[in-house]
Amino acid sequence: MKKLFTNLGLITVIAAIASVACNTATNTATNTPTNRANVNVVTNANTNAVVANTNAAGDPFLTEAASGGLAEVELGKIASSKAQNAEVKKFAEMMVTDHSKANDELKTLAAKKSITLPAAPMAKHESVIQKLQAMSGADFDKAYVDDMLEDHEKDVAEFEKQSQSNPDADVKAFAAKTLPTLKKHLDAIKAIHGKMK
Repeated sequence: MKKLFTNLGLITVIAAIASVACNTATNTATNTPTNRANVNVVTNANTNAVVANTNAAGDPFLTEAASGGLAEVELGKIASSKAQNAEVKKFAEMMVTDHSKANDELKTLAAKKSITLPAAPMAKHESVIQKLQAMSGADFDKAYVDDMLEDHEKDVAEFEKQSQSNPDADVKAFAAKTLPTLKKHLDAIKAIHGKMK
């Protein structure tokens, strides 16, 4: 009987030591500055699921690209129905097709990286959508073309930069793959803009 109590006491002491050791290791791992800096916990409003969002080097670029892509599709849909100029309508349809495809590829990349992308255009993009939605006729065509020209000049410059210098190989590859399409859009909108002067 004495031997049984000695063994139980020894097991209790070992379990207590193991428990303290495990708790110390857990606390150390969760409280390190590296972990706090690299992981943000976000709640998905639709599912209430918790998702770890690692702040990948491409995150700000991907967020901006997602918002811009969503805006391009929305503006393309508006221009497809409102534009009077046939070339502007054709360009708008190309925007919907090409940017929908790029948006899908971007969503796949973000999911792979556990990055949460915006589900709607950011405020700066939404304001352009609202402005153009309120316009009509030749004024709409001109404003849409001007916006697309300015936007694609910025996009080409940013995607070139990201395709060369983004530290994340997957983000770099996405930028490089998307860049020729953006250059095609820029060339097309420059030609349309030149004819509208």
